[in-house]
Amino acid sequence: MDVELTRSRVDGRARAPPSKSYTHRAILAAGYSDGAVVGDPLVSADTRATMRAVEAFGGRVDRVTDDRQLDVAGFDGRPTVPDDVIDCANSGTTMRIVTACAALADGLTVLTGDESLRSRPQGPLLDAVEQLDGRAESTRGNGQAPLVVGGDVGGGAVSIPGDVSSQYITALLMAGAVTETGIEIELETELKSAPYVDITLEVLADFGVEAAATEAGYRVPGEQSYGRDDTYAVPGDFSSMSYLLAAGAVAGGEEGVVVEGARPSAQGDSAIVDVLERMGADVSWDREVGEITVRRSDLTGIEVDVGDTPDLLPTVAVLGAVAEGETRIVNCEHVRYKETDRVSAMATELERLGADVTEERDVLTVHGGESRLRGATVAGHDDHRIVMSLAVAGLVAEGTTTVEGADHVDVSFPGFFDVLYHLGAELIEHER
Repeated sequence: MDVELTRSRVDGRARAPPSKSYTHRAILAAGYSDGAVVGDPLVSADTRATMRAVEAFGGRVDRVTDDRQLDVAGFDGRPTVPDDVIDCANSGTTMRIVTACAALADGLTVLTGDESLRSRPQGPLLDAVEQLDGRAESTRGNGQAPLVVGGDVGGGAVSIPGDVSSQYITALLMAGAVTETGIEIELETELKSAPYVDITLEVLADFGVEAAATEAGYRVPGEQSYGRDDTYAVPGDFSSMSYLLAAGAVAGGEEGVVVEGARPSAQGDSAIVDVLERMGADVSWDREVGEITVRRSDLTGIEVDVGDTPDLLPTVAVLGAVAEGETRIVNCEHVRYKETDRVSAMATELERLGADVTEERDVLTVHGGESRLRGATVAGHDDHRIVMSLAVAGLVAEGTTTVEGADHVDVSFPGFFDVLYHLGAELIEHER
């Protein structure tokens, strides 16, 4: 599907979807338990991949009340060997957290995904599994999927880099809780995207599992049990909110855009509120009610470090293209290893829209004062975050902007374009 947008004003109330990061972790935590209920989940292409994995390991996931609730019958800490290959589709989170889970099984699991996922690095996690005396191989010998994993690991100590993906740490912490001795993680390099590990620790605690940071990294004791008596409620997703907030800041009308479901949590991407404030946006956050209001504002370029918030890079890049002055997005090399190389993708597509952009390995600079956005046909790069950020740019670009491959929003924000339309955006969807 392609989406055609013209310059628009947006106003009104909207609710971002539940958090994808929390939903992934909650589904697998419920899978590790003997049964649990996950309320208000994000049911999307990525999280369905995690549901399939839980079922492949011997659990069951029932979607009830219009997907407002997931009833999970878990495998109680002992995953069985799947009957078939586990297809993680485009979900990097699924592949990584499932890789560590597969290492607990008394047999071998084969994991694969789509072309994009098969190009993403898994080597450090495979090496960590081998340090725990498990078997973990890339079938092509390049540290990328397809993967073969198993070994019935019992715990131990691992040393792993922290600057490639925090999901490696999440995977080991979640699996380590049900091993015999637990897992001690030593970080070889500074941890990037640390707030995502904070989310993991929060979800583990909510399911009765103890884990904590140490001077060298992280530690999770073994022989623990996952479980909870009441329904686990997934919070709203700040990564998805960022596009709605950015839309309000660059194209909001008198009323502005009010985003509901914005209650404080461990999500690092709540930093988008601070970014908008620093750029001069008219934004206010009622934390108790869980609502953020933002109106169109004259923005000024700033420097933003995305070391801990890689998913915000596309949003900030678009804000920078509208702002006066220079916006420097620094500490962003790890953002190149997502569904696509998001640094390069945003540089390429913003330039097609008329932005002046300088791309370096670890820095993306958007020269807002020299940028005048004009409608063009831009590629979504099969990446939900690229698609949604370019759609925001289309709200302010002169003329018509066509975003190709727009259906990829289903990964994290199904109905994104419906929400934009109801806020007043002028858009037309075209089936390919």
